Amino acid sequence: MSTLVLIDDERIATMPVKDCGEPLVDLRPVPWLEVDGRQADAGGHYARVRTGVRTRLRTATRALPAGYRLVVVEGYRSPELQRRYFDEHTALLGARRPTWSARQVHDAAVRYVSPPEVAPHTTGGAVDVTLRGPDGDLCWMGTEVYASPEESDGACYTDAGNVHDEGRAHRRVLVDALTTAGFVNYPTEWWHWSYGDRYWAVVTGAAYAVNGPLSQAT
Repeated sequence: MSTLVLIDDERIATMPVKDCGEPLVDLRPVPWLEVDGRQADAGGHYARVRTGVRTRLRTATRALPAGYRLVVVEGYRSPELQRRYFDEHTALLGARRPTWSARQVHDAAVRYVSPPEVAPHTTGGAVDVTLRGPDGDLCWMGTEVYASPEESDGACYTDAGNVHDEGRAHRRVLVDALTTAGFVNYPTEWWHWSYGDRYWAVVTGAAYAVNGPLSQAT
């Protein structure tokens, strides 16, 4: 099994960025896509992604088997929101594991939440997604979206071995479609996919990232 590339890998922090300049677009009016409202914010930032990401989501949709539909749970996050998520999860882990060192807490935290300075969601290049099946119901993916490694016993990892056949099959549908469209997965979170950010650049061997962090969803 290949070594997981985690978001705090030093290659990611040092990856150069040549931002493509694409604006963020709202996915909610898109007819061929469903946007889940569980992460909705007052400004609708959660439903926005770069235009190139929308194009690739269209490619992924076309690659799905008949009757399946992509469901976007979250796109853009501001650096401030990302910082809050990271700090809250780090504090939670520290409280649950009081014997852990600060390094151990950090290493566990980055398997679930990105530090804001390298976070794909702050670029508008990342999406958290799941599937709706031909029966009209959300597909069971082996865990809920945003299940942490601790609470799921690692079943949130995309290639986890402790996921039953139904969840594994649905993950394969998702992986095949999004990979076809040029996205890369963060392997500790089956739902997290990105294009053009620094993590994507490292994983794909690109010379630079094309989607850099955005201070706000304009």
